[in-house]
Amino acid sequence: MAAYVLRRILQAALILLGVTLVTFALLYLLPADPARQIAGRSASAETVANIRHQLGLDRPFHVQYLRYLGALAHGDLGRSYLQRAEVSDLIASRLPASLLLMVGAIACELLFGLTSGVLAALRRNTLTDRTLMVASFVGVSAPQFVVGILLLYVFAVQLGWFPIGGYGTFAHLVLPSVTLGFLGAGWYSRMMRSSMLDVLRQDYVRTARAKGLTRARVVLGHALPNAFLPIVAMIGIDVGLFMSGIVVVESVFGWPGIGQLAWQAIQRVDIPIIMGVTLVSAVAIVLGNLVADLVAPLIDPRIKLR
Repeated sequence: MAAYVLRRILQAALILLGVTLVTFALLYLLPADPARQIAGRSASAETVANIRHQLGLDRPFHVQYLRYLGALAHGDLGRSYLQRAEVSDLIASRLPASLLLMVGAIACELLFGLTSGVLAALRRNTLTDRTLMVASFVGVSAPQFVVGILLLYVFAVQLGWFPIGGYGTFAHLVLPSVTLGFLGAGWYSRMMRSSMLDVLRQDYVRTARAKGLTRARVVLGHALPNAFLPIVAMIGIDVGLFMSGIVVVESVFGWPGIGQLAWQAIQRVDIPIIMGVTLVSAVAIVLGNLVADLVAPLIDPRIKLR
């Protein structure tokens, strides 16, 4: 186990290095000029050139990149061009909101997706199965902003059960979590149905039934744990996805997460923030997949980590 984790950490370090290189190169090639954004439209060419020099943007690509890596090695993500604050502080201030939304969204995905997937598998080729699969297809296909606005209109404006937007209480968390959960539950439902059908055809499930075990015990004790393995991998991916910020949902509900911070930085070509959010997102994806790989053997002891 220790050797496997060490090897994965080394692989993750190489992946993160590649992410920083690609992202930095793309931002370097952008036609937009951060110095012009800072100076303003009416600034003179001399003022823009001075700002560019102060930020080190007039240096060659390799010099800028190596300087960035040197600062990163000391835990320095840089300083925002426009907000004049440390990027690490800006991300840290948004991180609790993003973590909270991630937990709420994944909980909703699992609740809706696993329940509908198991029911569809147990009622294969029935009206229940077809209805749930159509609903999952709608969930996968529906645009995020449409679902979010509909939920806001019905449950916040018409019924008044939840606040229209903002952050701070459990009530603020419900609608954005349900929006993301409804969209992601479609994938979980279809995957769970397929996995469950495959497991229900296995010999050990037939043996359990032949022994006279109740249907609930066969499904919950034998079939579900093994059918859950593909879901673990999907959760690992979703951890990174939600940590990178769901810009549309955060915008609809006024949720102060990392996604909004990244979107504002992109609009203003605030390179340090863009690099910082990208790196944090990459770390979340790597960690999410690593945790999923470590959890899999706990669910199925037949899986060996090598």
